[in-house]
Amino acid sequence: MAQNIKRPNGTEDVLPKDIHKWYTVEKIARETAESFGFSEIRIPTFENTDLFLRSVGETTDVVQKEMYTVKAKETEFTLRPEGTAGTIRAMLQNGLLNEALPQRVFYILSCFRHERPQAGRLREFHQFGLEMAGSQSPAADAEVISLAKTILDRLEIKNIELYINSIGCPTCRAKYHEALRAYFEARKGELCETCQDRLAKNPMRILDCKSPICQDIGKDAPLILDYLCEDCSDHFEKLKKYLTNLGIEYKVNPKIVRGLDYYTKTVFEFVTTEIGAQGTVCGGGRYDGLVEQLGGQHTPALGFGMGIERLLLVMDKQNCAYLSPRKCDLYLATMGDAALEKAMELAKQLREYGLYAEYDLMGRGIKAQMKYANKIGASFTIVLGDNELNEKKAMIKDMEKGEETEILLDDKFVGNFEAVYFNKMMDVLDEPQIMGASNNPVEVK
Repeated sequence: MAQNIKRPNGTEDVLPKDIHKWYTVEKIARETAESFGFSEIRIPTFENTDLFLRSVGETTDVVQKEMYTVKAKETEFTLRPEGTAGTIRAMLQNGLLNEALPQRVFYILSCFRHERPQAGRLREFHQFGLEMAGSQSPAADAEVISLAKTILDRLEIKNIELYINSIGCPTCRAKYHEALRAYFEARKGELCETCQDRLAKNPMRILDCKSPICQDIGKDAPLILDYLCEDCSDHFEKLKKYLTNLGIEYKVNPKIVRGLDYYTKTVFEFVTTEIGAQGTVCGGGRYDGLVEQLGGQHTPALGFGMGIERLLLVMDKQNCAYLSPRKCDLYLATMGDAALEKAMELAKQLREYGLYAEYDLMGRGIKAQMKYANKIGASFTIVLGDNELNEKKAMIKDMEKGEETEILLDDKFVGNFEAVYFNKMMDVLDEPQIMGASNNPVEVK
């Protein structure tokens, strides 16, 4: 007996009935980023493993526990666990950082981490993210945070809080590391094995540990804000001023360190309590040393990543509006072979114009065809038979109103149908929309 093969644990199938939800997030995120001057970039699904070791950090959970790494002969590759490292590598390798600055790019991609699957945490997950390279100004930080906030607002997501922090530069962070080591050394034996190793290499990683014991030990640890140098402190104060000027509410959370080692100065998170423990729907910050780490000239940079699955969890919970799935503009019901051939001809014309047309492929009777047309939500239907073909005209039916209008089956059929469809849209929309290949009127549920 054949065994059923199921999808890998920690992955999800996105079915046709749900794809319009993804289109909604992607469309709004893409258009918002473009309005801020960002352009799309696409990068490989896998990179040389060394890229992530050098950028993400050897002491992070991502590198130590979560990466999917494959050896192909003498080469070692890793499925990308996040988007920033590969994007900065692509910008550097392709000379984008030699062009006018700041460079602004965004991406929509899948990432892979070997984690325990749960709501909002998958082994294959999807992100909308962006990177800005070239500006060291705190105004750039405010710009990127404002962009993220604008996307969340346009998605109509409520009850999201912005938390910000500064984790300083390498200079002031060195003093902070000394203070952390002194603090944690007293309870080293209680730390998990991973954090005992982190204590020597990067004690800030202990603050990001998922172990309840390590979290409890770290609750009274020294705060990075008390160790910022003058430059980092000034940067953070200006960021707060700019956010206030933009009307963006925030809370300072000195415990935010983010999970990746490349961050410097500003870090931030947009968090909700409505989807359980995995409440961070957007996280990012500044990484002024990353380009240099990857072999380039010193170039300040910053960005963020938004988890699309987590956004959809929140939107579903809050009953947010989605763009409607595209529905059939015209279903051509047929009786007999000659009518089927005519339906194929008319459908071809409609599709060339960018309209969605269907006809029967299952050999159904006319009653079953009409039932199918209703099921797929066809806006209009036409029944074609010998009489219609002989007279070269048919009745087109508005499936919502039940009204019928005569339409000629001549070489102007598409234009004739457009007139009928246009009249229907006049009843629905405040302003008329001209039908075209890129235009199928979209409604919000």
